[in-house]
Amino acid sequence: MIESASPCPACGCAQAHPAHAVVAKLRDGDLDAALALGLLDMAPCAGCGAACNDTLAAARDNRRFSLAARDRHRARARRLARIKAERETARRAAQSPPAASGNDRSDLAVTDLPKAASDALARALARARERHS
Repeated sequence: MIESASPCPACGCAQAHPAHAVVAKLRDGDLDAALALGLLDMAPCAGCGAACNDTLAAARDNRRFSLAARDRHRARARRLARIKAERETARRAAQSPPAASGNDRSDLAVTDLPKAASDALARALARARERHS
């Protein structure tokens, strides 16, 4: 439970405010407890000094930045996994050759190659057919 009647441990403000409990936990180094007390949504105490409120705001902003970075990292990891899966699917589709009958390799698709490579392959296939005919 939040002890709002206690004075601020940082500046000694006697005004009752729930931010004092959060500041106390931050001073103790207990970020988990400060988060449980509502650090991310905590408004600063009007009676506290600027240094005290700046400490609260800095801790809140740092944690929000960290959470946003974690969300960006997770989104990037999901995006990279999706792209990898798409590439793997495309690679598998490209690697599965059409059913070839015997040693006849004339049914290979040379249209998937760049034009220069396709032309060179066609010439090589024609020479090979001439030699073996």
